[in-house]
Amino acid sequence: MLRLYDSRFSGNSWKIRILLNQLQRPFERLTLDLSAGEAKTESFIDLSRFARIPVLQLPDGRTIVESAAILLYLAEGTDYLFDDPYLSSQVAGWLFFEQGDLQKSIALARVYHLQGIADKMARRIDGLHADGYVGLEKLDRWLQKSEWLAGDRYTVADLAVFAYVSLAHEGNYQMERFQSIDRWLESVRSQPGWLGLFERSPYQYG
Repeated sequence: MLRLYDSRFSGNSWKIRILLNQLQRPFERLTLDLSAGEAKTESFIDLSRFARIPVLQLPDGRTIVESAAILLYLAEGTDYLFDDPYLSSQVAGWLFFEQGDLQKSIALARVYHLQGIADKMARRIDGLHADGYVGLEKLDRWLQKSEWLAGDRYTVADLAVFAYVSLAHEGNYQMERFQSIDRWLESVRSQPGWLGLFERSPYQYG
């Protein structure tokens, strides 16, 4: 059985749980307490060379790290990825964009608010917002003319970008500015097998 190492509030981990549920793949979930340093132990670093979650461990013991790599691995040969190399490259491009242009700016601002230190980190949050809004504006501009991010259907490109964008309001991003993003978020949520952040998959063990 697949084994997923994740954490409760991680958007990157949430993506993987959604896709596993959509694929109806049974998996064991091991939830780490990052604040207690559980991702920094030697045993975990042996599984995750970057000491980050999520990690997907295959039945033979090998591991896949980084959420984008896990999504592409799981989606191979399914309707959530394309057989056409060009279209698959467009999916990959969105995964790279999300990690490079959106994830850090949204995730860190969110963490500061969830930890109750937003006032202390106000200047840092302003900088994160400045960068994050640039990425969100690019995403919204694309969605003004396209229903989905790659090709003509929902894929792991949409799932990858969805997670942290849907959580951006928790970092005090003013998401009402982006009507096309709002429409697209609802379309992603309406996909069969979608799971809320704290919702348990029926295919989950542990």
